[in-house]
Amino acid sequence: MIVRALARDPARPAIEYQGRWFTWSDLRGWASVLIARLAQSGIAADAPVAFVPRNRPIAIAAFLGLLAAGRSVRMIYAFQSPEGVSRDIARLGAAAVVLHGEDFTETVEAAIREAGIAAVVLEDDAIQLAVGSHSGVGFRPAPEPVIEILTSGTTGPPKQFPISQRMIAEHHVGSAAFDDEAQAIAPPALLYFPLGNISGIYSTIPPLVRGQRACLLDRFSIDGWRNYVVEHRPAHSGIPPASMGALLEANIPREDLASLKAMGLGAAPLDPALQATFEDRYGIPILQSYGATEFGGPVCAWTPELHARWGRAKLGSVGRAMPGAKLRVVDPDDGRELPAEAEGLLEVVSPRIGAEWIRTADIGAIDPDGFLFLRGRADGAIVRGGFKLLPETIERALLLHPAVAEAVVVAVPDARLGEVPAAAVRLACDSTPAELEAHLRRELPATHIPVHWRVCESLPRNPSLKLDRAAIRQLFNA
Repeated sequence: MIVRALARDPARPAIEYQGRWFTWSDLRGWASVLIARLAQSGIAADAPVAFVPRNRPIAIAAFLGLLAAGRSVRMIYAFQSPEGVSRDIARLGAAAVVLHGEDFTETVEAAIREAGIAAVVLEDDAIQLAVGSHSGVGFRPAPEPVIEILTSGTTGPPKQFPISQRMIAEHHVGSAAFDDEAQAIAPPALLYFPLGNISGIYSTIPPLVRGQRACLLDRFSIDGWRNYVVEHRPAHSGIPPASMGALLEANIPREDLASLKAMGLGAAPLDPALQATFEDRYGIPILQSYGATEFGGPVCAWTPELHARWGRAKLGSVGRAMPGAKLRVVDPDDGRELPAEAEGLLEVVSPRIGAEWIRTADIGAIDPDGFLFLRGRADGAIVRGGFKLLPETIERALLLHPAVAEAVVVAVPDARLGEVPAAAVRLACDSTPAELEAHLRRELPATHIPVHWRVCESLPRNPSLKLDRAAIRQLFNA
């Protein structure tokens, strides 16, 4: 499918980025150069490649080239410190890494050379082999080409999860996908999810393979989204749930959004009050969905028909099971299925993955009409605008700093992101929150950095002398 897509009319527009249209000739040229650079490195034809993508046309072209060549791709999150990227490179065991020039720091280059693997660097309009493969490093081949993605934590601590390219072809692109005439005149798709996560993959690959044009944002912004809607007048669009408050504050004129028949939202829960306010102001239904990398995408969603019948009656729900998917709520202790309305651990069957039940760490309830309501997390994860963060991960990283004697991380409500991490620490010697934050940025992705800090002479404890998280949370709420 991708080889066929790359063979399109070279003059045809493919991706608009920062006011410039890139053609299929641009994408095909970059994809071909990337394949040539990897061959030049001497790595095996079936060797997996690590990829540190940013939302740029050249990165999308590189990704298409990797998939067209049948390579397995191991994604690395770009928005973290050089030390974090270096740890991922060492951990993933790929034969080469593809990354942008801005991420090819001295620290990362040293890690690449230490691992004995190749490095291909993406610049604005060029692709260069920066480090040749020189040690014949071993790697873990997959039975078939896969894309390994770091999960957000729906089914436990984040981990690398393989998504087969066959699954993307069958379930996300589809067999009746190549009506080039219709796609050429359709409004372009808007791409803003990071290319390295499941939402980025299933929002980017299918439209391009089908021949639909795309508008690419480096990161989501209200202004960028509004300009896209006003210029291209799509019938459907969506935004990250964490941006709904900012969208309402922007007070965009109703006529600017008049083309929209529905808004799709996923990745994180949406405050029902914000949903009601948006729908009342613009008359556009919000269609929420629920999914995860481990499910291969969404398994539960609203449709226009469901919204027309149940909209306000089920406010706060993420919808019903999609065709082929199954949902149930079970007792966390004995695993028995619970009746309607009862809260418990959510389990899912995703037809993209298989027939087995997948247990999540999400607490949910399913009403008698089959609508799913999410009630929080059983593992205490902090859901920061769609990113699931385990407090223990941040605490362990804090304790690596020599000045930290004790550390507790809790969730604090946030009007824009839903909740954010807050850290209370007891110090063994002098330090400051700024120094601790700099330390964390070397250890963890940027999403894990606490927004609020408290330095305490002693941390609150309960009668059993365990750290009292409720009391610590109250420190920040006060």
